[in-house]
Amino acid sequence: MRSLLLFFGLMVSVFVNSQQKPNLKEYKTLHQKLTVWENYCKSISENENYSQLIAVADEGIKMAKNNENFLGSFYFYKGYGYEYTQNQYQKATDCYEKSLQLAQKNKNFRLETSDLMRLNYMYYSIKEHEKGKQLIEHIKKVVDTIKDINSKATLLGSLGEYYLDRSEFENFITYKLKAINLLMAEKDKDELKINNIGVSYLQISDAYNDMKQYEKAVEYCKYAEPYLKRDDGFAFLYNSYIEAFTHLDDLRSAQKYYKKLYELADGNSVLDLNVSYGNRNMAEFYLQKNRLELADDFADKALFFGKKSQDEEILMEANVVKGKVLFAEKKYKEAIDQLTLALKYAYIYDKRFFIEINKKISESYAALQQWEKAYQYHEIYSRTSDSLFLESGKQSLANAEATFQNKNKQKEIKTLSALNVEHERNIANAKRQRIYLISGLFLIAIIGGLLYYQSQNRKKINGKLSRLNLELEKANKTKMQFFGILNHDLRSPVVGLIHFLHLQKESPEILDEVTKERLQNQSFKAAENLLVQMEDLLLWSKGQMDHFQPEKNQVSVETIFQDIKENFSWEDRVKISFEVPEELSVFTDKEYLKTITRNLTNNAIKILEKVENPTILWKAIDHETFVELLITDNGKGAMPEKFRALFDENVSIGIKSGLGMHLIRDLSKAIDAEISVDSVDNVGTKIILKIPKSK
Repeated sequence: MRSLLLFFGLMVSVFVNSQQKPNLKEYKTLHQKLTVWENYCKSISENENYSQLIAVADEGIKMAKNNENFLGSFYFYKGYGYEYTQNQYQKATDCYEKSLQLAQKNKNFRLETSDLMRLNYMYYSIKEHEKGKQLIEHIKKVVDTIKDINSKATLLGSLGEYYLDRSEFENFITYKLKAINLLMAEKDKDELKINNIGVSYLQISDAYNDMKQYEKAVEYCKYAEPYLKRDDGFAFLYNSYIEAFTHLDDLRSAQKYYKKLYELADGNSVLDLNVSYGNRNMAEFYLQKNRLELADDFADKALFFGKKSQDEEILMEANVVKGKVLFAEKKYKEAIDQLTLALKYAYIYDKRFFIEINKKISESYAALQQWEKAYQYHEIYSRTSDSLFLESGKQSLANAEATFQNKNKQKEIKTLSALNVEHERNIANAKRQRIYLISGLFLIAIIGGLLYYQSQNRKKINGKLSRLNLELEKANKTKMQFFGILNHDLRSPVVGLIHFLHLQKESPEILDEVTKERLQNQSFKAAENLLVQMEDLLLWSKGQMDHFQPEKNQVSVETIFQDIKENFSWEDRVKISFEVPEELSVFTDKEYLKTITRNLTNNAIKILEKVENPTILWKAIDHETFVELLITDNGKGAMPEKFRALFDENVSIGIKSGLGMHLIRDLSKAIDAEISVDSVDNVGTKIILKIPKSK
């Protein structure tokens, strides 16, 4: 049973057993009154008067509103009262969380330990699994730093409880035995610590019941019995005995502890879940013996007390046994309804119940000849069953117990081989049942296969189309980049040449011989540069035809500036000057950078068309890891909107506007160059390129 509680870690050992309400008027200071009231709460909790504990803790909360240490303690006891009064787990959780917050704030480690232990169980009970996981990670971090033995044992026990709830038995037993060793090593053991040892043994017994090692379960029950001091602990002990003895076919011993359980639980509603569990075990026993009338009677009692307990896990288990009895009585539809009620919480609390429920529902639908439903639940059963069996087969419980029982006890530990044999037998049975069901659904499987085949073909075709579309998009983008390069790199020298030819044709009289000769020389030089540039671009485009990717090397900045001088030698109206340190280089693609600088220069020249004394300055500044290339003009400046195309890929472009900036942006990104703009009205514009100096 997954609901076995942790009972130790209530901060200190047993206090005054008297429940007589103290007279606070006898005490002078608030601290004395709060101390007495806290002891009163402890005394009530030890005597298990949980409903009274809630009211008394509330009074303490009112008194301690300005004393956080006592306030945290009273919130803990209020939560403890809610937990054991009709299983009000959500209210208990809220109180424990407030108490934990105050304990951590005031570094009250004992109170913090108690809060962590109770919250571990509460988060499991209210299905706050993510919070539970975070809590366990926190406990793992702090447990080795705890010096107080009782607090450390409490946290180790909480870690074990967490893994028990998830059927990870090896981790559970490892942590639980560590906690027992710590408690046993203490010389001075109070009643509470002694009870904790008994509960820890009892939890190991419960784990052996889960693993169907019933003789080991009885053995650990006997270890636990001398240490138990509380009614709820004895109730769980009797249940563990009942479960083990019914499976060992020892009915007389099982009935003995069944009777003791009823005597103990008489008039104590807190133990309703234990009574439900005891009846479920008896129902399982008579179901195995095919004595269905008795099995049905015990199953009804399990349901009755399960509903009274308001515990989801216990009620789930009661619904399972009732459904199994109905199935045995061949009341298949009623069995399906009952088992479906249990299925809601089965996977959360115990995967083995989840497996069993799906198997029984599948068999019920098969009995009703509803093959499709039967196959559906059988598939769930098969998958989960195989997974759980493989997980169980990997557990090395013998090693876990050997750290504690290293002498004669170790011989008594059952090896995992017997468990693996049983698992393999169950898997083989499951496979045979699967074959029978598949034969009834053969036509459905064929149709499903055809649909799957068609679906796979569609996926392949869609994948191929997607790849072709990406290649086409990439090709179009490459084409646009080459068009941009051709448009901007070749346009400027051609414009200069045409400008001179128009001037010579339409106004030859304004040209004296010196000017005419100078312009002719400039035009010839521009034409030669144009030819060289066209050859460079054609060779570069051929190399980039298949893959438009940069080829980075160390490039001299002086070479880049010399390229600007030669390509704009025809421009005599705008003064272009350069500042560059000697032997300065950058790690980049030479042709990409040339294209970027030509376009930036060409744009600056256009901006300066109506500016008097236009100047452009290209400057290189050396930094430790990068070089800044700055182009500065003395134009009229511009609003940031004019430069959006340098940064925003969504800006629309045309042949005559925006294309150059898009080209600068794309090529800068390709060579890992950062670009920024600083433009001031009536002062000018500065554009900065940051380029890495090396790899």
